[in-house]
Amino acid sequence: MAEGNWRRAGHAAWRIAAVWAISTLTMLVLAGILPDFRLQSENGDSATRIGITAGIGAGVFGLLSALVWPFVVRALLLVPALVLGLLVFFLNGSLLLVALSLIPDGRGEANAETAVVVAAVMSAVASAASTALAVRDDDAYRRRLYRLSDRRRRRAATVAGPRTPGTVFLQLDGVGHDVLRDAVDKGLMPTVASWLGAPAEGAPAESGVPSHLLTPWRTDWSSQTGASQLGILHGSNHDIPAFRWYEKDSGEVMVCNRPASAAELQRRAVEFTGDGGLLTVDGASRGNLFSGGADQLALVLSVAARRGRANRSRAGYFAYFSDPANAVRTAMSFVAEVVREIGQSLRGRIRQVRPRVGRGGLYPFIRAFATVVERDVVVAAVIGDMLAGRSAVYADLVAYDEVAHHSGPRSRDAEQVLERLDRSLGLLAKVAEHAPRHYRIVLLSDHGQSPGETFRARFGLTLGDLVRAGCGLPVPRRARRTHSGAEARAAVRAALHRPVEEGVEQYRPAKDSEPIVLASGNLGLISFPDVPGRMTREQIDRRHPALLSTLANHPGVGFVLVRSERHGPLVLGARGAEIRLDELGEGADDPRLLGPLADFGPGAADAVRRTDGFPHVADIMVNSWYDPEEGEVLAFEEQIGSHGGLGGEQSRPFLLFPLALTPPAADGELLTGAEQVHRVLRRWLWETDGPQVPVAENSRPADQTEETFPVVGRAVEDKTR
Repeated sequence: MAEGNWRRAGHAAWRIAAVWAISTLTMLVLAGILPDFRLQSENGDSATRIGITAGIGAGVFGLLSALVWPFVVRALLLVPALVLGLLVFFLNGSLLLVALSLIPDGRGEANAETAVVVAAVMSAVASAASTALAVRDDDAYRRRLYRLSDRRRRRAATVAGPRTPGTVFLQLDGVGHDVLRDAVDKGLMPTVASWLGAPAEGAPAESGVPSHLLTPWRTDWSSQTGASQLGILHGSNHDIPAFRWYEKDSGEVMVCNRPASAAELQRRAVEFTGDGGLLTVDGASRGNLFSGGADQLALVLSVAARRGRANRSRAGYFAYFSDPANAVRTAMSFVAEVVREIGQSLRGRIRQVRPRVGRGGLYPFIRAFATVVERDVVVAAVIGDMLAGRSAVYADLVAYDEVAHHSGPRSRDAEQVLERLDRSLGLLAKVAEHAPRHYRIVLLSDHGQSPGETFRARFGLTLGDLVRAGCGLPVPRRARRTHSGAEARAAVRAALHRPVEEGVEQYRPAKDSEPIVLASGNLGLISFPDVPGRMTREQIDRRHPALLSTLANHPGVGFVLVRSERHGPLVLGARGAEIRLDELGEGADDPRLLGPLADFGPGAADAVRRTDGFPHVADIMVNSWYDPEEGEVLAFEEQIGSHGGLGGEQSRPFLLFPLALTPPAADGELLTGAEQVHRVLRRWLWETDGPQVPVAENSRPADQTEETFPVVGRAVEDKTR
């Protein structure tokens, strides 16, 4: 044992010396090519003296990066995450200036701008060199990852890891089943392809052995992350009619990606089900809207509004950015992504690509946050969870969803995001090989996206304008833009210390008698705030005789749901089409009986019927037109890839699971609804880690704080590149 310890110490000392030598050489090269970077006295020095000076500078800079940087970042924990990302370069440059000032006789000198460049290059080179040296020794590489893992559990994980497998649930936000299948067929996602048994490049076709199975599942009517993820993580999405909706009893607009609303929805789900969620037993929740009952939380929106010494909405950034190489790499990738988006948007405008939505303003930065910062931080968190040996991890990667909203779900822009996400999946799969327990990786999505131009672009007016016209109210001459429901915006605004959306005043009309119109993808909700309870068809007809017929007969509308005093829930369509939901039996799919619902496929009637029973369903629910041949819908928001209602691929997400787990449903059956998915995932946890004992959220300690996960992004990401 003692001999092994000495050998490991010797190897570690050799790697430190090698990285120091490489950093010294890098500093010498930079001093030779940068005119404002000097490593010698004004009278000149010998080559040996310059080399010694560079060695001192590189050594001091390395020590400062290892010892001082984490404290600097912790001191800046309450600084908005995006601002911290921009400060990374300047903080790193400041450390270099300090290191140069400590060189004897004033031989080190650089101006501020040059120091930023030199520090960034040296951090990147040191990171790459350290990782490359560790890769040559698997034991050293594994020990390095363990050192970066959860310190409180490191000893238990190193000595004897759990015998039962752990489970990692990775959610690719917005990736539909058919989109994933096509990406695999095109060779864009080799990691997923290998799980499905596709042979490696150059290998014979029969060499691939599948380890996973891919199956679709069907969402509820509200095909968006708020409803799906709440159902998946907490077992209930009861009374979630859309991404945003108006509640008459409180007079508030609930928005799924607003921290206060997410916290309330999670509280309701826990109260409704009686348990804390999917992750109550040794679980971790990363980058999600909801916690799932996990003790270990990072970038979870439902706790983003909480305040404290370890602010829960941003504490997850600390561990990642506490490594200067991580911070520099992510910041540089952020800038590159902003430039890439500007270039792609400009190319689309020059080529007159249709359909197209505006991609200016802050959108390039929002996209870069979702595709770079959020991805890097969440992936690093999951790596830490696996190295700590946690039983269950659920993480959401929102990159594809954000890009597909603005570029289209099958655009080249979105495909490039899938390629980068696949590399992250490959990274996690490699890290699993070094974890203290075996892990089963389950890949899933919460919904898909359906393409199509916006309602406003097609008809020159918004849904709100159409409603006002049907009510006989004045309509603005120019259609106004609608709000976007993209999930990534919530994470960005939380990181900037800004509310996700303003309050209800932005939705409230000038008079209480006028309707509130809200959009959730291609699903519209119309409520009359001055009428308590759900307004009936008869009441609507008496107040606004033309409204329902205006909506139902509009070519951009597929169907309208309203409740009648005499006939119960009714689905209205063009040319007077009308169907009573009560007359449709469970699972009724005969097109001849479905009327306006016929084009929306199997399960549409059940989905509409379930939503009709929610306490906070809107007075009028409007689903846009859908073209079953092209799979296109018309979004009521400014999105050319949308989700939120019925129609097309938005309702057809996927579940990719290891063969070792039992099938999610019997042959020929399709999982329907997020609550069914929750039951399947809970069953899989029972199969891998024993019975899961639900724990009510209100029984957890009130002073529970968010864990800051280990910094492992640099070590493992560079290894796989």
